[in-house]
Amino acid sequence: MVHYANGRIGKGFSGDLFPNKPIFHLQEDDSDSPTEVGLEELKAVYYVKDFAGDSGYQPRHDVERPGLGRKIRVRFRDGETVVGYTNGYSADRLAFFLFPADGEENNQRILVVTKATEEVSLL
Repeated sequence: MVHYANGRIGKGFSGDLFPNKPIFHLQEDDSDSPTEVGLEELKAVYYVKDFAGDSGYQPRHDVERPGLGRKIRVRFRDGETVVGYTNGYSADRLAFFLFPADGEENNQRILVVTKATEEVSLL
């Protein structure tokens, strides 16, 4: 799921999304052709198990997942906070991958757009 900085959400798939590329193509479920998307337009891309998700699920942040990198907390400009692990955070990078602390939640990994964050802290 693609979360735009303006609050819009797109659901679909991409074959050319990378954290160091400023543009990728999103093939949304309700469209016949892919749309070009610039990372600078986004808050984050959520790689989910199921597009429907479970709005009542409360992710646990006290879970340890060895081998996934440094544990961090990300607070987005819109107020959302996520806790997880990363090997690639740098304030100078366009984006970085985060693996949620709770492996049971719907998000498998998140591509966080750095400029959409308000604070990133090591835990």
